[in-house]
Amino acid sequence: MASSAEVGTALGAEPIGPAPAPADLGLGARSPGSTPGATKAPARRAPWLLALVSIGVASVFAAPTGYLVWRSTDLESDLWSTVTSSTTLEPLARSLTLAVLVSVTAAAIGTGLAWLLTRTDVPGRRVWRILAPLPLVIPSFVGAAAFLAALAPGGLVEELLAPLGVVRMPRLSGLPGAWLVLSLFTYPYVYLPVAARLGALPPSLEESARLLGRRPTAVFRTVVLPQAASAVWAGALLVFLYAISDFGAVELMRYGTLTREIFSTRLDPATSVPLSLVLAVVALVVVAAERAAGRRRARTEAVRQKRPLQVPLGRWRWPATGAVVAVLGLALLAPVAVLAYWAGRGLANPGSGTVELRTDLGALGAPAFNTISVSLVAAVVAVVVVMPVAYLTTRHRSRVSGVSNAFVVAGFALPGLVVALALVFWTLSSGPLAGLYQTVPLLIFAYVVHFGAQAMRADQVAVGAVPRRLDDAARMLGAGRARRFVTVELPLMVPGLAAGAGLVLLSAMKELPATLLLAPPNFQTLATRLWSANESNHFAQMGLTGLVLVALSGLLTWLLVVRRADRLD
Repeated sequence: MASSAEVGTALGAEPIGPAPAPADLGLGARSPGSTPGATKAPARRAPWLLALVSIGVASVFAAPTGYLVWRSTDLESDLWSTVTSSTTLEPLARSLTLAVLVSVTAAAIGTGLAWLLTRTDVPGRRVWRILAPLPLVIPSFVGAAAFLAALAPGGLVEELLAPLGVVRMPRLSGLPGAWLVLSLFTYPYVYLPVAARLGALPPSLEESARLLGRRPTAVFRTVVLPQAASAVWAGALLVFLYAISDFGAVELMRYGTLTREIFSTRLDPATSVPLSLVLAVVALVVVAAERAAGRRRARTEAVRQKRPLQVPLGRWRWPATGAVVAVLGLALLAPVAVLAYWAGRGLANPGSGTVELRTDLGALGAPAFNTISVSLVAAVVAVVVVMPVAYLTTRHRSRVSGVSNAFVVAGFALPGLVVALALVFWTLSSGPLAGLYQTVPLLIFAYVVHFGAQAMRADQVAVGAVPRRLDDAARMLGAGRARRFVTVELPLMVPGLAAGAGLVLLSAMKELPATLLLAPPNFQTLATRLWSANESNHFAQMGLTGLVLVALSGLLTWLLVVRRADRLD
């Protein structure tokens, strides 16, 4: 059974050493030689061919942003008036409000949950550690649809509470609904790095504070929390980027964010292009600001302890357990239960008018195959494409490495909707590339650009984990560069590369806006099928499709990420 620290490692957090900065979550680069497991040998000068290839990779990742900048200046409409109009500023304000609220809430939930499950004697913590990251496999729009239907008149919650005299449930929509849903399904981005950090902190820090007479709450506030601050900030940054770019949940909750405005005006480049550029600039500014602040935060080196300090909760033991159960119940059990309820009711009453599920079971084969095949190809391509940049940033001293890494990170900072719209306008306005519009290669390209940074972090860890002395020994025996890579380095990198591919695979399987805009006609994935079923109010079909997506995501996450997490150190 994997610990939360191991899962955190798979997502780029370090269970040993300093608290993970945004770089550790795939949002930045380490200095050469600082990757966990890397030797202390000085970085070598980068070969010109490797630097050239890295520049080419960076150019590919910078293409969507560059195109948006160029197209915005080329439009006939006044860019400044469009950006400063109320139709832009009001949705932008709502997007920022939602992102800030969700980030703060997810940071509080993720940090509190990580502390309870790694540093206290809360009952069943071994089981909770496995369940806590699993809301990541549930797409936010699926969770939103489940909550909306469960709380609707005649829904599952009303049926369960009817014997207690509850006849009407509050309507979930707007900012409260989007805030609740996104907070529940994004807190693992904070939980994972914080749990890894807390699991690596030396107990002596807290024991010293306790010997000086500080109460447990004061120790947490003055010792533990400052040491985990960088991990909290890193996770909160991911949550902010996720929330500001989300489309499915805010669309279902009818909350007018900038992504909804962009999607509704996607056929009008004069409006959607400037709006996309605004969203891209906001995301990149937030990443740059967090990285600048992260450089000024001091961190304490930590060494993994076989027995981390456990804080007895005393009379708060069972209330704390109740809080853990409540969070996991809302974020994991509730949406899965609603999906199972829809699917079960449809299968039990196939002729009830809900949907003909018995014949629909076979129809899930093609969307499931499309989802796995496209996402798997994107995952493999992403790992291979970013390998030169990861190798350059980890093994060599070069100014090109930082710039190349920044452009790869920019692809992750851009919302998937913005990446997709840039590619739509790019292909349609270019004669030679027009044939790529709504094709599988273009869809895979969008996945790689958007999620390549996740593969980058895993590649950096994998490259850094190969001892330099093995490469030196093979060189002395006469092996060339290509032979050394294939026979010596690559076999040792495989576990880390597989974990990075698993992260890209999981993200691509859930991606909705890019798939809606770029997928070929009649090419359904599980995500787009879920969206179509929701728009048609086919709840039984949504339930069955959602269960298949969650099961596949969970299985692949376990096989490629969690099970291999302990090999990344």
